[in-house]
Amino acid sequence: MPSKPAPIKKAAKKEPEKKEETAPEPAPEPAAEPAPVEEAPAEAAPAEGEAPAEEPTSAPVDLFVEDKNDNSVTIIWSQPETIGDSGLDGYVIEVCKDGTEDWKAVNEDLQKSSRYVIKNQTTGDRLKIRVVAVNEGGRSPPVTLPEPVLVKEVADRPKVRLPRFLRQRYVAQVGEKVNLTVPFTGKPKPEVSWTKNGAALDPKRVNIRSTDRDSILFIRAAERDDSGVYEMCLKVEGFEDKASLTLQIVELPGPPASVKIVDTWGFNVALEWTAPKDNGNTEITGYTIQKADKKTGDWFTVLEHYHRLNATISDLIMGNTYKFRVFSENKCGMSESAAVSKEEAKILKTGIDYKPPDYKEHDFTEAPKFTTSLSDRATTVGYSTKLLCSVRGFPKPKIEWMKNQMIIGDDPKFRQICVQGICSLEIRKPGNFDGGVYSCRAKNDHGEAIISCKLDVKPVPDADKK
Repeated sequence: MPSKPAPIKKAAKKEPEKKEETAPEPAPEPAAEPAPVEEAPAEAAPAEGEAPAEEPTSAPVDLFVEDKNDNSVTIIWSQPETIGDSGLDGYVIEVCKDGTEDWKAVNEDLQKSSRYVIKNQTTGDRLKIRVVAVNEGGRSPPVTLPEPVLVKEVADRPKVRLPRFLRQRYVAQVGEKVNLTVPFTGKPKPEVSWTKNGAALDPKRVNIRSTDRDSILFIRAAERDDSGVYEMCLKVEGFEDKASLTLQIVELPGPPASVKIVDTWGFNVALEWTAPKDNGNTEITGYTIQKADKKTGDWFTVLEHYHRLNATISDLIMGNTYKFRVFSENKCGMSESAAVSKEEAKILKTGIDYKPPDYKEHDFTEAPKFTTSLSDRATTVGYSTKLLCSVRGFPKPKIEWMKNQMIIGDDPKFRQICVQGICSLEIRKPGNFDGGVYSCRAKNDHGEAIISCKLDVKPVPDADKK
């Protein structure tokens, strides 16, 4: 028994040996393959180096439709994941109608960017679209949209994007330009319409200009009649959206209807007035009250931004007669005219006996006194000179000029001036005989004072004469 299984093991060993024999039979084939490699190794090496340079890129990725309308389709994609050493020359975009395999390139030149607009298509056609990358190695495998594309603009629900400042009441003054831009979205281009208070707009007053993205409401010179609720309506293929804005045109208010003096007592006056008939199309924010004395007629403001319809004016001056006027105020400013009281308010004098205090009058009288003396001077023949001094005294002293104890008087050679106590004597072009002792004498009822100085007149040097 044990001798029999042994040959079975050997047989088992022979079977793998046969398998080994069968294995070397294909071995000569790989041996034949290296033989040519050995015969031309130099030729195989460049073949390996050139092969990657001539390989095309992998297929572009992430192809999808970015936008479309009635005659064009915009597609975008990403570049291939594998480009290789030869780089990427561009892309070819091909299309064919659904149900056919007639692929045609739509770009004459290679597309460099990863975005392309397929133009001049027929509305309603279904197109299959694919993109191929091209380099020196040839065309890459294409990337194709999963489903055919219908050439038709994508309907986007219209939406009015009303700016924040128009969601509240928009206020403008009479005469101002109104230029309001309201953006919107929607595809295809929405049909835009405007109404005012539910009625059609007056084209003579309001101009509407609409683009693909916004609508502009323009009024060249606003009037109060332009106030109201304006509604903007967008329509796209059965979809609709609306938005409204309130426009308020305001101006200065009119004056109060009337002003009257209710009571007068002491130094006070009570006034009452009524609200203006015209508030300028906006609420009245206050009143300004002014008073005027009958003597001067000048108006002075006593109250500003006052909210009530009555007021008490105090601190008036006894013995004066007053008139009052009231202006209206709103957000545009103060009314151009005012309501003036027909009556006048007279502040009566009370029985007060005024006794002025006894003041001892001050005696301002003073004898003349020189505060600045004359100074000795020297001059040259033919050159005018001045003598100056200052004096005080009350009553104003009388000034006399003397030369060598002789009063000069009205001699035209001398010019005498005395202003504000400053006394001057101008000697015009003195000669050789004008030198001497000059004196100034001041006197009034309380005394006199005199001062003197010496004037030396020198001849012109001989050199100057030559």
